[in-house]
Amino acid sequence: MSANYHFECTDCKAKYPGGEVIYLCPACAGENRPGLPPRGVLKTIYPYNAIRVMADPGELFSALKDAHFLPLLPLASCDSWPLLKVGDTPIYKWTSGQADGWNEGKFELYLKDDSQNPTFSFKDRASALVSAWAKEKGIGSLVAASTGNAGSSLAGICAAQGQRAMIIVPATAPLAKLTQVLMYGALLVPVKGTYDDAFDLSVEISRKYGFYNRNTAYNPLTIEGKKTVSFEIFEQLERQVPDRIFIPVGDGVILAGVCKGFEDLLELGIISRMPVPVAVQSEGSSNFIRNLDQATFAIKPSMTIADSISVDVPRCFNMAAAYLKKYAGEHVTVTDREILDASLRLSRSTGIFTEPAAAAAFAGMLKYRDEGLIPAGSKNVVLLTGSGLKDLTAVQSSISIPSAIKPELSAVKKIIAEKFPKQHS
Repeated sequence: MSANYHFECTDCKAKYPGGEVIYLCPACAGENRPGLPPRGVLKTIYPYNAIRVMADPGELFSALKDAHFLPLLPLASCDSWPLLKVGDTPIYKWTSGQADGWNEGKFELYLKDDSQNPTFSFKDRASALVSAWAKEKGIGSLVAASTGNAGSSLAGICAAQGQRAMIIVPATAPLAKLTQVLMYGALLVPVKGTYDDAFDLSVEISRKYGFYNRNTAYNPLTIEGKKTVSFEIFEQLERQVPDRIFIPVGDGVILAGVCKGFEDLLELGIISRMPVPVAVQSEGSSNFIRNLDQATFAIKPSMTIADSISVDVPRCFNMAAAYLKKYAGEHVTVTDREILDASLRLSRSTGIFTEPAAAAAFAGMLKYRDEGLIPAGSKNVVLLTGSGLKDLTAVQSSISIPSAIKPELSAVKKIIAEKFPKQHS
């Protein structure tokens, strides 16, 4: 049986059949050069006309949901998904009273908390789909390059699927993420180099040993996995399209995935407009944003506390940049200090503790708010993509562990007087 989808190159528009192992467009991949974003990232196309006849226009989204969105995914069966529950993460609406003053009730703000996924990051969406597709094809060994989250994600998902995983990471990756990889039983291979070095090595491993490669954008299914967040946002907002979505950007695949999900709904006539995607990067790692309007791509070595979005060569640059242009997307950079302040403020006013990469999206929203760029009454979503427990070292400069005291009430008296004066007597 032929697949219900095919691939289309985002650069040369060549088409390739679905259902087979394919990464970049073969026609464009030969033109790729080190230090430049790859050409030939593939877009997954579905038979939208055939899908439309599943139900009347007003009932089509419900019909797709009842079918677990299989018509819009490159899978044959829901039985292929891992046992772990991926997706359906919570979204929270925050008002001025709950938000400690950073909203002031002028606009609607929603926080999509993907740290609630099994390995505590957004990356589980891509790993689950790649793993499920490999399972349907009888592929038992997978490989990924990662700064930490994608690797720990693939390791955990493969553990649940009975598959083998090899994870290539920079030796500087956070200890918590490396610990996850090892606890899940994957083969961890740290390298003395950058994420881009790890990426290139993983591709060589795939070519030499046949490991199915999960790499961001290199494998087109990573984009399809990440787009599922858009279906959830639409459903959770009572089937309304938000005005803006603040998205942390490294390689650009989350941005591409969010746009692809809403674009699928647009193609089917379920929605009539797209949300405005807002790309948020750290100033210390802004190779995506800095090159958007440049004729020649130039790299500035990444140096940021937000390791999950620390990327020299954005692997999904061409597709993500095209989405920004097509749908009037916007962008903003934030400093590491703004990221840490946003992480602290988010934690203390919502109870959601995110890693720096996720806090970057929140920092971008705060910057927009401070500059008066968020219209009153608009609906805005911030993607929170990973748990703060992933990188405890990053936030140490923002907190101070108190010295131990004697377990006596008298020893607490001074502390209460300073911190809770109204309760001191």
